[in-house]
Formats: sequence, structure tokens, C-alpha cells
Amino acid sequence: MLSKVKSGALLGVEALPVEVEVNSGERGEPRTFIVGLPDVAVKESLNRVSSAMANSGFTMPLTKMTVNLAPGDIKKEGPIYDLPISLGIIASTGNMDASKLNDFIIAGELSLSGELRTICGGVSLALLARSKKMRGVILPPDSALEASLVEGIEVYSARNLRELVDFFNGQNNLQPISPKDSPFRKEFDESSMPDFADVKGQYAVRRAVEVAVAGGHNLLMVGPPGSGKSMIAKRIPSIMPTPSLEEYLEILGIYSASGLTQSGDNKCFRRPFRAPHHSISKVGLSGGGPNPKPGEVSLAHNGVLFLDELPEFGSILDNLRQPIEDGKITISRAAGKITYPCKFMLVGAMNPCKCGYLGDPRHKCRCTPQQVQNYRARLSGPLLDRIDIHVEASALPVEDLRKASAGEPSAEIRKRVVQARKIQEERFANSPRTAKTNANMETSEIRKYCALDDEQASLLSSAMEELNLSARAWDRILKVSRTIADLDASEKIQTQHLLEAINYRSLDRGI
Repeated sequence: MLSKVKSGALLGVEALPVEVEVNSGERGEPRTFIVGLPDVAVKESLNRVSSAMANSGFTMPLTKMTVNLAPGDIKKEGPIYDLPISLGIIASTGNMDASKLNDFIIAGELSLSGELRTICGGVSLALLARSKKMRGVILPPDSALEASLVEGIEVYSARNLRELVDFFNGQNNLQPISPKDSPFRKEFDESSMPDFADVKGQYAVRRAVEVAVAGGHNLLMVGPPGSGKSMIAKRIPSIMPTPSLEEYLEILGIYSASGLTQSGDNKCFRRPFRAPHHSISKVGLSGGGPNPKPGEVSLAHNGVLFLDELPEFGSILDNLRQPIEDGKITISRAAGKITYPCKFMLVGAMNPCKCGYLGDPRHKCRCTPQQVQNYRARLSGPLLDRIDIHVEASALPVEDLRKASAGEPSAEIRKRVVQARKIQEERFANSPRTAKTNANMETSEIRKYCALDDEQASLLSSAMEELNLSARAWDRILKVSRTIADLDASEKIQTQHLLEAINYRSLDRGI
């Protein structure tokens, strides 16, 4: 007897439809064959399925049986097919009502006792079910909790195989999970986050950070050790706006596909903040590997990628150039291509020279001019060109640190950032693209929303010639100017907005 169960295969963070066909009762030696490009983990599923069925009160058919994972040109990986294969076998032997199987996408790993174990990609499978206009998905409990955030479908979970078979046979009544019950919907406790009130002085850097977050611009802080660069960067999440549900599902989909959603830190409704060490590999930063996984650039999607000691990352930094421009990264392998989203806000921090004390009035710099140039040359010109805001974090005198009062709290800065983001959302509401920030404006939008009068255009032209900036820098200055104007709730870019944006290209003067 033939039975069919709907499932899915992960390709990057996207789920593709897979149909699990089981045909039992064939003539021949009692053996089971799995076809359809299965990997080792899928082939091993027969041992798990056999034991799980036996411990759930079912038996494997004593006939030849073929399990086909269609389509046959997509490689099937991992243990997610344990559950659909077992249900297909039970349905093919007439021990389960198969009339509702086509309503759901089903995936899950089985333990030998028949318990369901968490799988990767629950969100992607739920999005697949919604796109195919299916009733919903059936997943292990933890995977179902993250998938329940996808609106428009029903998400069911079962603790074990027996419970799920009883559900299809009408012997128990499983209820779909409400999105309100998902721990991933809870708000992050902002009181536990580092606050900008702890930062003394550094008003220029604080302002630059506010502008960067308000428009989603890339930011580079340059200053001696102890000037507060890392301290300020770690407080950026406290002023980031809450993601929309659409943005959060993109974030959660990447983390789910990577198997990173089960830690407590990742079960909250917020934007990611990734801070990898400078010893990270190219694969760790960009993604890939034998079984391709998202890298740090994708794990920072819709959030912040903080690279401390930026020059120490070396040549792998140039791998960021295309992702910064495109908002996605494509990994090519012999078996095909995988594309991961990676729209992130890059925040970098670096010393002004190798010893770190160039320009510090309290310490003497030990570097020669050539050493300073060699150190800064670790950052390529094309990469610097893609960083919208450069700001210098000067060393604060001890006396100023002692007398300085507490800084403005994050809550106040966040209010201004959120208001500026709302202006941008309204501005791009009718845009066919998903970008909602000034940093992602395209050329046509720059012409429309960043128009300058003749005097302002002449001023910018003079600055371009003096600083020897590229055409890309021209666009980025206009984008930053638009964000500064939004923070002032100004309909048009004013001259003071343009001057501030030009001043944020400070590193171009020294390199």
C-alpha cells in the first residue's frame, strides 16, 4: 500500500518541499530501501524509526518496502525525516487514517523510545507551509514554539509518535499552539542591558552612534585604548528599535536553521548583536563549510555586527564588501549555491596606530609614520568607502572622568531613534523593497529624498575634492545627511545636516 507525507528540506535558510512516499507490501526479500539522495543520517533513520515504532506499539512490515524522498535531485540531510517516514510506514500498513496527512508539513527526529526531538529550521518549514497554502505544520515541541510565530497557519506539536498517530486517528485532540505561548515572543528585559548613562563624556561619539542607529549606517570608531569604544558599542542594543514581526521571523529563521534557537539568550524578541573575535576564520565570518551554515554576517541580520580591533581581522575583512552592498551573501559549492540574508549594521573599533597612542596626550606614541601607515593600510580603501560614519574617540583626562556627570540614558536616545525610524518607514512604505532605513536607499531614492540646493551641492563638491572621496562616498554622505535631518524632524536636508555628515568622514583625511 502506498502512502505520502509532506515534509521539507533546508537549503540555507529556505525550506523546499519534499514528499515522503512509502510503499510497503512489495514482493521480495523483507528489506527497506531509502532513495532520493539521502545522506548518512537519513539512511540511519531506519534504525531509529524501527525502534521508535516498536516502543510505540507498532511493527515494521515484514515485506519489501521502498521509501522515496522526492524530488530526487535535492540532497536530503539530517534526521528530520524520521517522523514523516514513520508516519508513512504506519499509514501504508493501514494502522493510521491518512486522510489529513496532506494538510501538514511534518518533520521531526525520533528517539529510540518514540519521543520527538528538536530539529533545525522549524520557522522555515512553517513559512513553506504558509506559502503552499497548507493547513499547517507538525513539529517537535521546541521547534513548534518558534514556528508558531508564523501567522496564517496552524502549528501542532506532539511529545511522541504514539500521541501523533492517535491525533490522526481522532483518538486525541491536539490543539494548535498560540503565538502568545511562544517564549520567543517575550520582550527582552531592557533593565539588564548596559546603559548609555554609564558613559561619561565622548559626546561626539555618542552623537555619531545615535545617527548611525537611526539610519542603519555603518560606523567606525577610532581612538586609543581605554577611550570607551567597546563600552559604547556594547550599549548599542539598548537604543535599537524593536524589530517588526517580519524582521524577527527573518532573524529567527537564520538562528533556527543554524540550531541556535535553544539557548535562553536567543529566546526573546530583539535584534541580534554579534561580536566575533578577530581570530575568526573566513568561513566563520561569511558562512559555508562542508555542510554550509550561516556565518556571523548572517547571524547579525537585521542587527549589529561589532568587530573590535578591526585591523586585526586581516584580509577576511574584504569578504564583507559585497555583503554590505547587497544585504546577502552567496556561497557556491559543487552541489549548488546557497544564499543567506545579511542586512546588518557594521560597527568597528580600532586604535589610531599599532601601539594605540597616536594623538593621546597622556602617552607617547612609539610608532614611526611608516608603521602608522602600514597599520591603517590593513583596512582597504573599498571597505572604508562602505563605512558611512568615521568618528574619533579621544582619550578623556582623568579630571574630566572624575567630574563628569552621568550621561543621557539609553531610553531617551532610543525615543529619538524610534521616531526617526518611523519617519523612514513612512517614507519607504510604498517601496517594493524590504529596506526601511536610509542606509539602504537606492540611487533613485537618493535623488528623490536627498535633494540639495545649489549652495549645498557646491559645498559637498568642494569637500569631495578636498578629501578625495569616491562617488560612493557622495551617496553615503547624502544618506547620513538625510538621517540627521530625520532626527531633527526636518523635511529637507539643511546645511548644518550636510556639514555634520561631511565631518563624519574624518578617517578619509588621515588615510
